[in-house]
Amino acid sequence: MDPIRGAVAGAIGGAAGAYAMERFQEWWQDMERRAAPTRRAHAVKDGATDKRTAEPATVKAAERVSRKVLHAELPEELKPAAGEAVHYTTGATIGAIYGFVAEILPPARMFNGLLMGTIVWWTADNMAVPAQKLGKKPEQIPPSRHAYALSSHLLYGFTTEFVRSLVRLVI
Repeated sequence: MDPIRGAVAGAIGGAAGAYAMERFQEWWQDMERRAAPTRRAHAVKDGATDKRTAEPATVKAAERVSRKVLHAELPEELKPAAGEAVHYTTGATIGAIYGFVAEILPPARMFNGLLMGTIVWWTADNMAVPAQKLGKKPEQIPPSRHAYALSSHLLYGFTTEFVRSLVRLVI
């Protein structure tokens, strides 16, 4: 049992989990576009989607950091990269905490990271993001979006645990 090595392995696993989650989300969104191109086109035409509410929470967080730390607006061309930086930093940080705890409390690894992914989905998407006004409240989100978010966090948790356990074998 070495919580520091566990945290390092967890951070690596968390970054890998964030990567897997991002690829999954791209795939899901591509499937949505293919399944309902006309529905999406009508929503945009009718003004149902505005740019500000369509931005991911990670981009909104990066904008907030830019304003508070740099005292400057985040340039439009940097928003995607800044959002990814927030996503990977968050994924690695949560993974490090998870890896630390997993060393001390092995039951935290239950269900191969799926429990952790579920907890992260609930606390991040349904509590922290709305509390920080980076996204909608859970009751304002359709069930299909919850399924999408939960699925991507389950993949994050599974990948984080899988990579953490492999890294932990060598460090």
